[in-house]
Amino acid sequence: MIRTSKIETPLGDMAAAATKEGICLLEFTDRPALESEFNKLALTFNETVKPGTNKHLRALKKQLKEYFRGKRRDFMLDLITPGTDFQREVWESLKKIPYGETISYLEQARIMNNPGAFRAVAGANASNRIAIVIPCHRVIGSDGDLVGYGGGLERKKWLIDHERKFSGKPVDGILF
Repeated sequence: MIRTSKIETPLGDMAAAATKEGICLLEFTDRPALESEFNKLALTFNETVKPGTNKHLRALKKQLKEYFRGKRRDFMLDLITPGTDFQREVWESLKKIPYGETISYLEQARIMNNPGAFRAVAGANASNRIAIVIPCHRVIGSDGDLVGYGGGLERKKWLIDHERKFSGKPVDGILF
């Protein structure tokens, strides 16, 4: 069984889903493709999706609350991330981007020793189902512009600024 629950955040409500093994989805509820994501999860895991909670969802809610208060930089959660080997490699590389920092898609591809694959890296980032926890918001365009965030560029900017504020890094030229 895949359990789902709603989590209120400063950026709007998020939908979370978890199996008994771990978190498999965290997305903003206003995303147009959210319903199809639930359907894909049901097919992928051959499980029913039902509202409810479990230990993984409770841990996620607690850790997200700490993150938004500036008290947590790293998430300690069991994650279930079905995808291709390449996608999982990209998502693992996202988790290595330090809190409060950003890199470009090209830099991410270079770190993965595959600089020619920056478009494929961007595509894999876009297919990340676990927002914030797998921090795809930390990846920006090579020119420094904010690009490509399923939750919207305003949320991406907010998340980057939030992390910089609590990491002591400059936010729009202001050091906190």
